Amino acid sequence: MADLNAQFDAAAEAVKSLPERPDNEMLLRLYGLYKQGSEGDVKGDKPGFFDFKGGAKYDAWDKLKGTDETKAKEDYIKLVKRLGGQF
Repeated sequence: MADLNAQFDAAAEAVKSLPERPDNEMLLRLYGLYKQGSEGDVKGDKPGFFDFKGGAKYDAWDKLKGTDETKAKEDYIKLVKRLGGQF
């Protein structure tokens, strides 16, 4: 498990220097997987109607509700690697 956490942390760092900036859909997928892997199921209320960015991020995380944190970490690592993340 320590190895998975180290890879997850490395992937989170590598995502900052991807060869190309992912599109918004992919950024939301990365965000949701990261939050699910690091914090578990979504917490708190959904941001207000006019907070479009906050609402989209909340929805991306909420879609993963019930996903095991280990599975979310593994999926995050795979996705960062697929996008060209070096770690």
